[in-house]
Amino acid sequence: MPVSRRLILAAAGILLGSGFGRAAAQSYGQRVAVTGDDGKAVANSILPGEITGQIPVLRGVTYVGPRDAATTLYEFFDFNCPYCRKAAADVVALHAGDADLRIGLVHNPILSPQSAQAAKVMLAVQRKLGSDAAWRFYQTLLAKPGRIDGPGALAAAAALGIPQAEVEAIADSEEVRAALKSQMRMAADLGLYATPSYVLGNNGILGHPGARAMAQMIASVRRCDRLAC
Repeated sequence: MPVSRRLILAAAGILLGSGFGRAAAQSYGQRVAVTGDDGKAVANSILPGEITGQIPVLRGVTYVGPRDAATTLYEFFDFNCPYCRKAAADVVALHAGDADLRIGLVHNPILSPQSAQAAKVMLAVQRKLGSDAAWRFYQTLLAKPGRIDGPGALAAAAALGIPQAEVEAIADSEEVRAALKSQMRMAADLGLYATPSYVLGNNGILGHPGARAMAQMIASVRRCDRLAC
């Protein structure tokens, strides 16, 4: 399935103009002593509330879970990050097993223009069909082996019933370009230079700690607003 040259160039332009490559705005280490499912230390930081408070007003974030949930987990991901495949399965399991958790998917396609192409298509799906369809799109693409690019993303969008010409037009729009750029800038401002990374309350987490460790961190944040009490 062909992908337009305009979509490719627009994706590359977003990567160049989003703040990609800037020094991390936050310092990560072991601000709170937590370990992942593999027993290794998980890099984390306490993030400034004036920045994390802006995440809910970002355009184009895909949400699942109750709007009035007291706890929201934001995943910042890249479709071509190999760790994001495992993370996606765990995030889906967290959603299925925790009825009080709200999840927000935020694009941070820092690895390649192909990742940005796929992100733009998912944003087009979200804009056209809403978050439920974009959530399914996320699961579908990250369950596929191999590199994810514009044509693969367009094929997944077509399976949801959106004609290719329409999804390309939305993906090429100024609204989608601005949404993706703002999401990537937020990741840079938070120092989220690894994918996947997470924001949970005012806590930043670099890398994927695993499903069990993440569930424990969520429980701790609910008790004491920290990754570990």
